[in-house]
This record gives sequence, structure tokens and C-alpha cells, in this order.
Amino acid sequence: MKRTITVLVNNKSGVLNRMTGLFARRQYNIDSITVGVTENPTISRMTFVVIVDSMENVEQMIKQLHKQVDVLKIKDITDEAIVERELALVRVGATPQQRGEIASLAETFRAQAVDIGKESMTLQITGNNEKIEAFIELVKPYGIQELARTGVTAVNRSSKISADTSRLTLIN
Repeated sequence: MKRTITVLVNNKSGVLNRMTGLFARRQYNIDSITVGVTENPTISRMTFVVIVDSMENVEQMIKQLHKQVDVLKIKDITDEAIVERELALVRVGATPQQRGEIASLAETFRAQAVDIGKESMTLQITGNNEKIEAFIELVKPYGIQELARTGVTAVNRSSKISADTSRLTLIN
């Protein structure tokens, strides 16, 4: 099963290496990992999508992560309301006659052409894993020349505000 784990860590050299080493020693497969600085430049946010056999393995992994010196906060957000996105750059073969057709297909997925060459186009798409996989399947017939994906990054959804005729109510 896939689980999405977010980890806030001190933004220091070597932290990522220690974290991935921990996963490797425990033989957990990392499906994707993204790391970036947060609104506080001394803290980085890591988002791991890991493949585990059981919830016991997830709990064990979280316990091991808590032992790391630079770890500030860990959260398994898999079952929570989250916003998750991934970016993919897909270079496909495209003759001048095919460019309009490919651009129309890209528009349907809200993808953008970010580079056009004599015999290829590079398209950028963001979205969840299913959207990106569907897009890749549809452009395969044109010949994928290169594919680069960032991996998933995710945050919890904001609280929603619902309008009542007499007052506004905050819903968690």
C-alpha cells in the first residue's frame, strides 16, 4: 500500500541523506520524494510516498524517523483531506502537422507547451498521479522521447467556510 508521509526537518546539509538511508536500511521502497524549503528558511518539508506492506510498518517507520536529530514533525497524511500535485515534463515527437493536434490534447489536460523543436514538443503538466498517467498514455502514440517527473508534494486542505444565511461557520 502507498502512504504519503510529510516530515518537517531542519534545513541542514546531510539531512536528506540520513533520511533516505533510514528508509534503505529498513528496506522501505520510496515511490517518490520531494524536498523544499518552507516559509521558514531554516526548515525544509519532505514529502515521501512510500510503499509498505502494513500499517505496522508505517508506524515503525515513523518511530524511526522521530529518532532523527533534525526531525521536527512527522505526519502520515494519506487518509486526510489533502491537496497533492506532481509536475511532469514530457517531450514527444511532433511534426509540424501534428503540433495542433498535440496542443489541443494538451489543452484538454491543462498542460502547456514549454518548448517546440523541429521534430518534438515538450509539454508541462501538473496534477495528481492519475491525471498525469492518463496524459502520458494519450501522448504515447506520438512517441515519448523523454519524461521527467518531480514526485508528489502535498499539504493538508484548508478549513472550509460554509455560508449559512445567518452566519458563517468554520468547518474542519
